[in-house]
Amino acid sequence: MTIDRARMAATALLLVAIAGCNTSTDAAAGVEKRAAERWNFLIAHQAEKAYDYLSPGTRETMTRESYAAAMNTRPVQWTAAKFNHKECDADRCKVYIDVSYSVAMPGGGAVGKPIESTSTQSETWVRVKDDWYFLPK
Repeated sequence: MTIDRARMAATALLLVAIAGCNTSTDAAAGVEKRAAERWNFLIAHQAEKAYDYLSPGTRETMTRESYAAAMNTRPVQWTAAKFNHKECDADRCKVYIDVSYSVAMPGGGAVGKPIESTSTQSETWVRVKDDWYFLPK
């Protein structure tokens, strides 16, 4: 009878530990969605909507209007973004996004002809009150 209680207690502890692992994995899964949403707004030149994905502290240092003006007028034209992978702990993730872009190159043989490429961007995301936010460098 004592062995059965010990086994039950050990099983219960194991199930709690497994549930805890699944919860943190599920919570980190939300960062992928938020990162993709933010990039989709930037690609669509809707940086005023992407502003809501900035960390609360970052939003306190700039207005929605100044952020939108800076992001929407960049010489680079982002054309696509795809989640690559992430490295997370409890409240911080390093998210890697493959971003395709186009840049018009002045001068040279192909004046005004855009150069297209894709690069992997690494972003830091932090969890604040169960939501993930982008923390710029």
